[in-house]
This record gives sequence, C-alpha cells and structure tokens, in this order.
Amino acid sequence: MILVLGASGYVGQAFSQELRRRRLAFIPLTRKAIDYTNLELLFDYVRKVKPEFIINAAGYPANPNVDACEQAREETLFANTLLPQTIARVCLMTNTPWGHVSSGSIYQGAKVVESEGTRIERDMNRPEFRRLLAEHPERICGFTEWNEPNFSFRHPPCNFYCGTKALAEEMIRGVGRSYIWRPKMLFDERREPRNFLWKIQNYAKVYRCVNSVTHLGDFVKACLNLWEQQAPFGIYNVVNPGPVTSRQIVAMIQRILKPDRPFEFWKNDEEFYQAQARAPRSNCILDASKLLAAGVPMRPATDALADALQKWQTPPPMANGGVWTRLVPVKA
Repeated sequence: MILVLGASGYVGQAFSQELRRRRLAFIPLTRKAIDYTNLELLFDYVRKVKPEFIINAAGYPANPNVDACEQAREETLFANTLLPQTIARVCLMTNTPWGHVSSGSIYQGAKVVESEGTRIERDMNRPEFRRLLAEHPERICGFTEWNEPNFSFRHPPCNFYCGTKALAEEMIRGVGRSYIWRPKMLFDERREPRNFLWKIQNYAKVYRCVNSVTHLGDFVKACLNLWEQQAPFGIYNVVNPGPVTSRQIVAMIQRILKPDRPFEFWKNDEEFYQAQARAPRSNCILDASKLLAAGVPMRPATDALADALQKWQTPPPMANGGVWTRLVPVKA
C-alpha cells in the first residue's frame, strides 16, 4: 500500500490518478484527515498503517506564481522545508522508502561547452546565448543531479519559494531510502491554475525565457517507475528532454489551438521586473540523462507539449448561455 501526502493538490491528484490506473492500493491523505506535519501523529500513523512507500506531494504552491510566496514566507518555509524534514525523520525511524517532489527551479541558466571547458551562463536571454542555442544546440548542456543548486539561499539572488525547495533537498538528501524528484514548469492538457500551458495562455504579456519543462502525466509515471523498477535511491531530474523557449510554446499554441487573441511579449527583463514581477525567476535547463540511464524513458519536450495541446480540454458551456472570458492577471 502506498501513502500519498498532499493528495488534493495538482501533483497529488495526478499521482492518485496514475495509481488507480495501475490498480495499486493507496491512501490519498490530506491534512484534513490527519495533520501529517506533526511528527508524532505522522509517526504513529505510518507505524500503524505500514505503507510500503510514501509519496510527498505536499507543499506550499507558488500560486499564481512565486511572488505569492514572498508574502507568505512562514507558510512557505514550513511546508516546503520543515515538512519534508519531518517526513524524512519518520521514514528513517520506520525504515519506509519514500519519494519527495522537489523542483528543478533551484538552478539558473545552463552550461555552455567551450574549447577551454564548460562555463555557466545564467542569463539565457542574452542574444549571444540565443544564437548559440539556435545554431549549435549541442554546445548547450543542462545541469545534472551532481551540480550544486545555484539559485538558492546559499547562492543568491533567488526567490523565497526556490530557496526553500533547495534547502529541503540539502536537509533530506541521503537520509534513509529516498528519492528526490525534480520537475520543471509542470504542464498537461487541463485548464488548471498551476498548469504552465494554462498560465502562458492567460498572461497579459509573455516573458521571454528558455526552460526545461515536465509533462505532469509523464512525471508521475516516471517517479513510480523508478520505485517499481527499484532504481537506486537519490536525486533525479524528471524533465522531458530538450529545452524550449516561450516563443516556441506560443507558436505551438497558435498553430494547434488557434486562439482568438494576440500574444505580446515583455520587451526585456528590465520591463518585466519593473512592471510585473517582484521576485527573481528561475529559468534553467536540466539534464535528464540519469533518469534515462535508469531505464525510465521520457518523451521529448516538444512532443509532450504538442500532445497536451492537441488534447487540450475546451471549457464546458456555461449554464446561463454566457461565454467564457480570458483571465488576465492584474498587477498588484
């Protein structure tokens, strides 16, 4: 039996759906049922239920974006850093294997291969980097699981959300039998506030960026496959291979969904941060080689994005005969 913590969230629901599809017994646990943030309560519950595996999909979400966490630092630190530490202690005391949903957003930039070695490029919006990515993509490498996070409290600047995620990894890494799963820019075909494809369709303006991305369905399948195949415990970048730009994604949206709206882009970082964002954003490329070497395949990012858009869920008709309108974020 598997225990899913944070079962009511965006990722927790996806895990529950995949576990049902696989016909695996599980308990979808929410804090309304039991306060799993309390070490003694969680320890007693795990000792009584004796799950064979625990999935931690709980945490304080960056909803609608990471700026929200800047105003809720206590809650963010408690859910994203202290809770994983509590779970790690309980799993260590009960010898229970478990998996933790972390984030790939604890990095900034990408690695560039040059004649004298490899360097880190933090600003992937530089024209020189964009040209290199377009003309020589083989010279652009992603961060591996062995690279120290460079978008964290130890390596500022970072936003508070990403800082707590990096700190959690530092505190639980190597404790007991555990997986740390890193997705980046989660998306699927559902109209859901945490879905990156839904966000990008509803931004007043789109931020120019380069990123690794992760299809939510592919993510939960890969995480469960690692456990079922008894892959070595440790950290895994769980992303669909291949970096993508926001312009590529917008072009796919226009080609497949044909939305009745134009897409505008922020002119540059200066305009974006002056007019829209409060906290620094993580834009990075992750290397999924370790995951693939463990025998867990992932579709290329462009294939996963196209598939999600082709299966995009149209809004249901309104009961009063009205029409759905586009949600436009309002600047605080």
